Amino acid sequence: MRADSKVDLTPADQSCPPFSLIIPAYNEQLGIAPVLEHLQGILNAAQCEYEIIVVNDGSTDDTGKLLRSHPGIRLIEHRRNLGYGAALKTGIRNAKHSLIVITDADGTYPNERIPELVALAPQSDMVVGARIGANVRYSKIRRIPKWFLVNFAQWLTQSKIPDLNSGLRVFRKSTVERFLNILPNTFSFTTSITVAMLMNNYLVHYEPIDYHMRVGKSKIKPIRDTLRFVQLILRTGVYFAPLRVFMPLAGIFFAGFLFTFCQDLFVREDLTERTLILLIASTQIAMFALLADMIDKRTGKL
Repeated sequence: MRADSKVDLTPADQSCPPFSLIIPAYNEQLGIAPVLEHLQGILNAAQCEYEIIVVNDGSTDDTGKLLRSHPGIRLIEHRRNLGYGAALKTGIRNAKHSLIVITDADGTYPNERIPELVALAPQSDMVVGARIGANVRYSKIRRIPKWFLVNFAQWLTQSKIPDLNSGLRVFRKSTVERFLNILPNTFSFTTSITVAMLMNNYLVHYEPIDYHMRVGKSKIKPIRDTLRFVQLILRTGVYFAPLRVFMPLAGIFFAGFLFTFCQDLFVREDLTERTLILLIASTQIAMFALLADMIDKRTGKL
């Protein structure tokens, strides 16, 4: 959040449909009150119909105390820390409006853009505030694993993804409820919902936004969370597009079979166990991929 930010109320801003704004909060005593005050001022000025749901995810500082005395919000409290994704799930289940907006409690996202993003929602299944604007500030260390993650997700979904895990986005409650059972309770929630919706051919719109340095200490652990992101993207890919995940692996084993078979045929003049193992492995993986894809198509789970 920036103290000098200005709100330009366009006609689109003034015609935003009703929505529930969900904010997960864990140990955010330094920034939560100014963020809420800024949000309420912005949304009231834009004449939006809204509710703000703050999920206190087992905070051990004074976050809960500050929230209990803050007017104009619905407060839901977890007794212990369950995770970013779990807090979002709680907020989604308790939201009264059909349109959901999520943002963070640390002031990093330009919340003054929320009415604009909500106004775009009727034309898309999900509107993502993509952090590709003119003023984007976050750790350069995070850009390296993020580059690999984004490219892997783009290959998996066959879609361009300007921002894989933005925490400022708008979506329909009924749509996301269909995915809640496979979405994680961690920071990977936004990554997983992006991949899941793209792989199910939902229309996702990316709107460029700025991104500011957070207030307080980040909860993200780069190495651990990057490994979790990869695991969850892979799991989501297996769930929705098993051929995309397993067929390249089967192809690698089959290429290995061809290589060793040529060696056996022209050099060793004998068929080795290694060649047979590679052939069996490639065949089994390919058959497993086809079977998983058939089950996926027949069940029509989402």
